[in-house]
Parts: sequence; C-alpha cells; structure tokens
Amino acid sequence: QVQLVESGGGLVQAGGSLSLSCAASGSIVSIGSMSWYRQAPGKQRESVATITSAGTTNYADSVKGRFTITIDNARKTVFLQMNSLKPDDTAVYYCNAYLSTFRISYSQYWGQGTQVTVPL
Repeated sequence: QVQLVESGGGLVQAGGSLSLSCAASGSIVSIGSMSWYRQAPGKQRESVATITSAGTTNYADSVKGRFTITIDNARKTVFLQMNSLKPDDTAVYYCNAYLSTFRISYSQYWGQGTQVTVPL
C-alpha cells in the first residue's frame, strides 16, 4: 500500500512564498516521477510541475520562473517551492507519484491535497 502525505499549504499574501512537500511511503520499489497538480474551484485539475527520478523537470507555463520542483530520492519526497505567488495560484495542490511496488507495476498514486490560498 502506498501513501502520499503532503504538507506545507496555507495562506500567503500575493508576492509571498510557500513550500510544499510530499513524502511517499509503502512497499515502493522504484519511483518513475513525482508531480504536483492543482485544482481551483470550478476548474479542472491541472499539472503544475513534474520531476523524474533522474531530475528532469517540466513546468506549466503559468508557473515557470516562479515555482521549483525538486526530489529527494532517498527520502522518496518531492518538494515544490512557490515564489511570487499570485491569487490565480489559489487551489488545492495534489501530489502525484508514478511508481512501482513489490506487487504492482508502475501506477499512479495521489495524495489527499493541501490548500494554498493567495487572497486578492
């Protein structure tokens, strides 16, 4: 059984910074990639940033230059450093992992989500 536990959300004023983290636990054999998604009220869930275990990253255009995703493979933890936050960044942020376990080949797993609020 795989668990993704997120932390670090909260309320921050526009222009401020927040850091999210997501730790994966369970009978994990290999991590292919870890990602952050977000879902704002009334909108579809969208990809924010992805990082492979080799360190290759990909960002949504809306966050390029402001957000940085990193991974600690030993701790099976992914981080999202968010700078210069805007009200449009307000959403529930979800951690996603593409990984394999002893019983299951590569599959996607989701965290429970953490709220990030940037008031107008």
